[in-house]
Amino acid sequence: MKIEHLTAPSYEELRPFKAPRTDTFPVYDDLPKLLVARREHPDDDIAFVMAVCASYAYGDASTLATMMTRLGLEQNRCLMASVYVDALFLTSVAYVIQSRDGRVVIVCYRGTPPTSAITWLTDFQVEPVTVEIEFPEGVEAPGPYRVHGGFYRNVRSTRYQVMGTLKRAIDGYSVQPGGDKLEHGLEALYLTGHSLGAASAELLATMLVTDPDYAEIRSRLRAVYTYGAPMIGNPNFARACSGYDFLRRNVIRYVYEDDIVPQVPPTECGHFEHFGNELQFTAATGGWHQNPSPRAQIGDLAAMLATPASIVAREFKFTHRFRFKASIADHFPQFYIDTLTPARVRSEFGD
Repeated sequence: MKIEHLTAPSYEELRPFKAPRTDTFPVYDDLPKLLVARREHPDDDIAFVMAVCASYAYGDASTLATMMTRLGLEQNRCLMASVYVDALFLTSVAYVIQSRDGRVVIVCYRGTPPTSAITWLTDFQVEPVTVEIEFPEGVEAPGPYRVHGGFYRNVRSTRYQVMGTLKRAIDGYSVQPGGDKLEHGLEALYLTGHSLGAASAELLATMLVTDPDYAEIRSRLRAVYTYGAPMIGNPNFARACSGYDFLRRNVIRYVYEDDIVPQVPPTECGHFEHFGNELQFTAATGGWHQNPSPRAQIGDLAAMLATPASIVAREFKFTHRFRFKASIADHFPQFYIDTLTPARVRSEFGD
């Protein structure tokens, strides 16, 4: 496992020739306070913050930490844990971002870069594995509970490092190894990710809320914001998760237009279902709306094979109006940022 950690720059370092605060920079004057105070989810501001975090997780630790400073987490501490085992199609990258005062932590998983063949193969390691999960009394969804094998292996490969880091945060220490004692211990925890990262965030959430050993962490978990998330488990697993109040309400899945990834794995790979609170953006309705029922599996393999054409079609005027039943172009993270940016915000850069 590779570990990297750093402290993000200050506002002054990011704007050396300008006043440290203006009407636009940082995006949020006191982002830690906002993240601690908000109790109702989904929240528009937090959805935007997490979309930026999940999108810039495709960069390195320095890039992500800097972008989170721009949003309002000045001099945050960022730890990156990564595991790559090509022969096992294993690629897991988890970021832990901690506010300077220690009150807030965001765990963000990197998604599937279009240029990475290994991570796409991870996504298609669909063979389900059976998991032993104890759901609370009153959840009427008998097992067996099966989850996507590739996603499950990815989360488990970095889980012990993530959990150890969260333990330090709860105890009031920096998430950096050997870090200093901070002003506050962890009060509010958020999980997020795009694509493969979204699947990882959802799986970690199920582990946190169902394993009694993680009660200390669970009590601080506020919400899980995901973007373009694929399905992670079989119908029994999804129904059991839906019977758990936190997972049903506070696992929030954003779907842009006809993004193909929330429609996979396809039915040819077995039966999978979503759980959680799904919101979808459609240009026809002019914004985001809550779906009464989640996205279903794609059953048309021809539609999957046609998805690369959606990228080309978007670039030409005479084909731009064509809509695809399943579009890889709609999966690009910038569309999630653009459509979730609050009206008062100029950009995620804050200037």
